[in-house]
Amino acid sequence: MCGIAGVLTFDHAGETDASAAVARMVRALGHRGPDGQGTWTTQTPVGQLALGHTRLAIIDLSEGGAQPMARRHLAVTYNGELYNYRAIAASLSGDAFESASDTEVLLAAWLRWGSDALDRLDGMFAFALWDSRRDTLVLARDRFGIKPLYFHANASRIVFASEVRALLASGLVERRLDPHALWHYLGYQTAPTPRTLVDGVEMLDPGGWLEIDSRGQSHRRRYWHLLDAAARESVPESRAAAAREVQARLTDAVTSHMVSDVPVGVFLSGGVDSGALISTLRTAGLTPHTFTVALGEHGYDESIEAAAAARAFGTTHQNVSLREDDLLAMLPDVLAATDHPSGDGVNTYVVSRAVREQGVKVALSGLGGDELFGGYDSFRRLDRLAGAARQVGRSPAPLRRAAASVIRQVGGGGVAAEKAAAVLDTAGTLAELWPVTRQLYSVRARRGLLPAAMIPDDPRSYEGVLADAYANAPQAPAWACMTYAETRAYMHDVLLRDTDQMSMAHALEVRVPFLDHRLAAFVTALPDAWKREGGRPKALLLDALEAPLPAGITGRPKRGFTLPFDLWMRGALRPFCEAQLGAQGLDGRGLLQPGQAAHLWQRFLDRAPGVTWGRIWPLVALNAWLTRQSL
Repeated sequence: MCGIAGVLTFDHAGETDASAAVARMVRALGHRGPDGQGTWTTQTPVGQLALGHTRLAIIDLSEGGAQPMARRHLAVTYNGELYNYRAIAASLSGDAFESASDTEVLLAAWLRWGSDALDRLDGMFAFALWDSRRDTLVLARDRFGIKPLYFHANASRIVFASEVRALLASGLVERRLDPHALWHYLGYQTAPTPRTLVDGVEMLDPGGWLEIDSRGQSHRRRYWHLLDAAARESVPESRAAAAREVQARLTDAVTSHMVSDVPVGVFLSGGVDSGALISTLRTAGLTPHTFTVALGEHGYDESIEAAAAARAFGTTHQNVSLREDDLLAMLPDVLAATDHPSGDGVNTYVVSRAVREQGVKVALSGLGGDELFGGYDSFRRLDRLAGAARQVGRSPAPLRRAAASVIRQVGGGGVAAEKAAAVLDTAGTLAELWPVTRQLYSVRARRGLLPAAMIPDDPRSYEGVLADAYANAPQAPAWACMTYAETRAYMHDVLLRDTDQMSMAHALEVRVPFLDHRLAAFVTALPDAWKREGGRPKALLLDALEAPLPAGITGRPKRGFTLPFDLWMRGALRPFCEAQLGAQGLDGRGLLQPGQAAHLWQRFLDRAPGVTWGRIWPLVALNAWLTRQSL
């Protein structure tokens, strides 16, 4: 696991010093790769290419795995892990390898198969590969976008890196906020891919690749789509047979994710997903090292349930206790580690730091289980909303619109009121209703927060995600489309981005076995009824486990690793929050209507309905990020 960076120039005059820019970018990525750094430079027909790399050594700890790596006419800077690299190497009969690294296997695979190699890769990755015979650069990401890759392109060059801050450190990207990305950030606590909050900086699509020739001509391609893959799966004749297949594919996924030349731990909460990982590992005969972060004094503690799971499966378990003053002291470092802001991420930082301090460099996470198996309340809530919308849809449209307007007025822009109004406003389609379930601030509320110049002509963002789902698989079940939407939007744009930036702040590699593409495609293809059966969240996953989870885990309500922000923001964090939102902070930037940030803050202090800490903290995080990045 690493950080990558590079610059390809197209300017004949040579005005851009690619080597110097990449050197600055590599320094900015040092936290991602404390085990080594390297650069590689070559002249192209019309410019220069420089590749940079910072290394976190996981596979082949020797210098043989150092990057950037060149073989014959190819050179690569690569971030990720290929879990099947040994199998790929074995299939490349006749090839002689100089190292035991998966990076060299990637190069050999590309030499043999070209871009078709992407279909053979099993892992998480982002890489930049230069082919001197064709004078082309390829940027590519894994199927779900577990590993990030950002870029900025103009007529003179393309600049790319694992983090936005590295692009800004290059000196080749203007520090300017994208106002339309701000609209989306207020709606969904993130900027939807390919946008970022920096104008002109894009994130490469998951499951996609970009080819650029030495003269700057580019072509974007997509090599994988979840619903396309699901449509090619064979659905078993019975739910029982499906559960057995889930168990087999989950076992393959989890055991493959243990490939490493350093020890691998497991984030163990008191929930189903991480419990399923250790159940599967023990069934496979492996004894994992598990870690739980305990917050006992807050009433947010999951250590009792986690310890019960650890005892049930005989793991080597470690409980890491954190006090409130420890957590509060971390917050400046959390904000400093934020590469791209969101309303989340603090939890991942806390857990990652605690585990890394125990000497662990690789950890498995249960991320993805909720999206695949319908663990979120939003799956069932959307079922209810769609049903209600179909019922009220029989009423005259003018009457429904009038009722929706009244609800919005009474609700004062609250998310709950917006969801209720949406039921009246729409025909009840998933494409219309799903984005509403994910909104932080409604469209109406955002129009009240932002100046007119900051409001895009087309205010939609995630509506297009489900439209894309239906275009690719018009016969897909509703939950399959929901799974695609959740993985492509909230999971990719918030959870995976936060997991990467907050874990790599501590040089910790986090792997996500539930996002094995074969497992994900199979589960997505299964009938909704099999996932809903019994009314239990993630019932199919639970039924697929050969070794059942303790009743204390399966029987308790879902809750995540949560910090007491509601208390902190009204207590110890109050001065900090007020400084971030007041006239010297967000209100002084001219991004919002005058006084709006301070007004929201006061409503939060007054405990106004719908103004929760979760709607305020993203504003605090945004201003702290803008300040640090000088935007």
